[in-house]
Amino acid sequence: MSGNPFLFDVFMACRARLARVVSRIVPPHEIEDIVQETYVLVCQSKTQKEIARPLGFMVKTARNLALDHIKRAEWRLASSLDEQMEALLEAAADPNDDTFKRAASDEEFARFCEVVRQLPVQCRRVFVLKKVYGYSQKEIARELNLSEHTVEKHVAKGLEICARHLLASDASNASMDTAKRRSAARARG
Repeated sequence: MSGNPFLFDVFMACRARLARVVSRIVPPHEIEDIVQETYVLVCQSKTQKEIARPLGFMVKTARNLALDHIKRAEWRLASSLDEQMEALLEAAADPNDDTFKRAASDEEFARFCEVVRQLPVQCRRVFVLKKVYGYSQKEIARELNLSEHTVEKHVAKGLEICARHLLASDASNASMDTAKRRSAARARG
């Protein structure tokens, strides 16, 4: 790693700004790691002597690292959902098995996670901090640099969208079950 004092001075001067940029993308507990990783990457850059605007370069690097972090997290979530679906299909062989019941509740949770993942980015951040991590509206407002009123609107919007999607999904599943029962009755009858 380079010991470039100029880059260190720029980093220290813009550290709070980097944290604000990153905080709009990742959960609060990830911010410091990404800010630190930004400095390391900039110092390891082979073109650091050619960086005309080090502040802009650091901000862009931090933003890209935060976006990469989110992509990796979403990939891990998708992989986990795939594994849960496989477990659900295996358990479907015996509906009296406790494994099936656990997998069914896992499927409901997976549906919820998928709906949350589809929320707009800022709304999703607020919603997850409130509903998953249990932050108060005041804490979220302070953490994301938003007004409490904006936080309240995001939580309400997240709840509305989730409820609408989950109710629509339940209605769709119920109509498919009804159609299957009717088809089975016709086949018997």
